[in-house]
Amino acid sequence: METRPIEHYKNTVNESSALIARLRRIATMGMPIQADDRSADSWLAQGMPPAQLHEVFATMDDAACGAGFAVACALVGGAAPVMWLRTEASERQGGRLHAGGLVEIGLDVSSLVLGVVEDEASLLRAAADAARCPGLGMLLIESWGRAPKIDLTATRRLMLAAEASGVTILSLRIGADPVPSAAATRWQVGALRSRPLEADAPGKPAFDIELLRRRGGQAGLRWRVEWDRDTYIFNKLAAETAAGDTADAPLAVVPIGAGDPAALSRAGVSVAADRAAADDAAASVRRTG
Repeated sequence: METRPIEHYKNTVNESSALIARLRRIATMGMPIQADDRSADSWLAQGMPPAQLHEVFATMDDAACGAGFAVACALVGGAAPVMWLRTEASERQGGRLHAGGLVEIGLDVSSLVLGVVEDEASLLRAAADAARCPGLGMLLIESWGRAPKIDLTATRRLMLAAEASGVTILSLRIGADPVPSAAATRWQVGALRSRPLEADAPGKPAFDIELLRRRGGQAGLRWRVEWDRDTYIFNKLAAETAAGDTADAPLAVVPIGAGDPAALSRAGVSVAADRAAADDAAASVRRTG
């Protein structure tokens, strides 16, 4: 009978243990996510990789910018219809969505389903249900602040649901710090002043975009882009144009108050500043059933 050194059997046991551990991980987490083989800037004209979870972070001051970027990502990727989930606290902090602002970005509001839920736990329950609906193009989950329930376990479930249904999920994190998650990509979004059009009219919405994380690909990349609502693509800003971003440049047209044509903001989605305007604006983008 052939004899083998004790080290052989130790190695066999170790390999078997590693295989069992891997199978357990697959059983609980699903198959490992494949690396994105597209070019790093393919999102400019193709949108986020479909059937995956992505995270977009923005500061409180750039909340409207983050929302505008999220909507533009849905449009550039042809991801319609869009379901937008947010909490009642989000509406109190950021204001209700303004249909006029959504139209200015290029969204057909008839393709938007808006869901406002009570709290963070309800947000995740609704997101889990919506993520399994293959009829959706994009699921946009908006949260404000730390949102501790949106953790590694919750994002893992959302990622698995996205892979199974084919729905692209975008988690919009306002005023939050990045924490470990199962998201395929993670982005930081800020607003830039737009380039003026003729007669010094405010130009197209402009964004400062940083790719913080990209599973299986290069991260730490940065773009300065503007959104073209006519062609549904992001155009890179020339280096000299981006460097010339000054306080004297005009701002992108995004009215805050529905009845205040003088109110301007930076790149983003309009929100109503007063309750009466909010009630009128919300009616055209909310759907039930």
